[in-house]
Amino acid sequence: MQAIRQRLELQEAECLAPYALLSGQSRGRLHHEGEPRYRTAFQRDRDRIVHSAAFRLLEYKTQVFVNDVGDYYRTRLTHTLEVAQIGRTLARALGANEDLVEAICLAHDLGHPPFGHAGEAALNDLMADHGGFNHNHQSYRVVTRLEQRYPRWPGLNLTFETLEGIARHETSYDRSEFAELSPETGASVEAQIANIADELAYNAHDLDDGLQAGLFQLDQVAELALWQRIVERLNWKGASLDDVTRHHIIRELIGQLVDDVLEESLKIIAELQPGDPLAAQHLLEPVLRHSPGQQALNDELKDFLLLQMYRHFRVVRMQTRAERFVEALFSSYMKEPRQLPDSYRLKLEEEPPHRVVADYIASLTDRSALGEYQQLFDPITRL
Repeated sequence: MQAIRQRLELQEAECLAPYALLSGQSRGRLHHEGEPRYRTAFQRDRDRIVHSAAFRLLEYKTQVFVNDVGDYYRTRLTHTLEVAQIGRTLARALGANEDLVEAICLAHDLGHPPFGHAGEAALNDLMADHGGFNHNHQSYRVVTRLEQRYPRWPGLNLTFETLEGIARHETSYDRSEFAELSPETGASVEAQIANIADELAYNAHDLDDGLQAGLFQLDQVAELALWQRIVERLNWKGASLDDVTRHHIIRELIGQLVDDVLEESLKIIAELQPGDPLAAQHLLEPVLRHSPGQQALNDELKDFLLLQMYRHFRVVRMQTRAERFVEALFSSYMKEPRQLPDSYRLKLEEEPPHRVVADYIASLTDRSALGEYQQLFDPITRL
């Protein structure tokens, strides 16, 4: 039993690529503790994230559609699981550390507030004079300070490699700016995999949800070069789109995106030949990327989703309503902090009230935020 972790570490050293981060060579944790006998350090990180309160709360946090719109659409939790699945596939094919990739993927949205990017934008505006609000920063804050599960330290005490992967989470939607990260090094290959898996999942699954919700029609999406390529490959010429066909096309789309990332990234790795993890982090550009041709198709899809989905009047109405809820909650808590739960009210002794209020609102799910709003502003709601 005592040799299981050592055997797993040896397997990593023998099987993974030279640029992969090895759990047996981890820089450790901020607070020293013995590693488990039957899991590697990165496997423990993954398990701690899955068992955290913040992870469970993702089930009722918005991806695009607010939780009460319908049962089919992605939530922040299902998006996270899909990112982790794609990340594991990429890591396995590239010889990267699959456990580390999974941990980073599972943690990347822990700091997301309710109501998706509308909630984040509202909090960022409200916190403009107090350090702002960014869900990447908040995810890091959750795992290092806000989770309270251990008597000797705050947070989850994750390895430095996992923490750095969370801190360096960057897609075209999100850019991280952590002062404590060295500007001379970039993200690890594992962090790069998590980044591109997130964006890949985001685009494909928002297209799926937008079609399911009827935000755009088949004739509109048929103008996309990426869509045309997929349906030609499938030899599909239907005039209407049923659920099974939609699933088939989205599945084929994800497969094409994954294949392109792997082909392009393996080509880049073969050219640059990073001999160790640090060498990969010192490269000027990420080694994980789409081919130029595929990236152009992806950019067209993003522009389409921005116009036809994220700016659709139904989505804008949801976002505007969400911003109003967040602004009202923030104003009310700031005016009278004693409305906060005890655990957050005690934090006022150590941190500025604006940050404590932002932490609390960010911890809420869509439905608990709506419940708070109702309790604070509906005069007939029982407290």
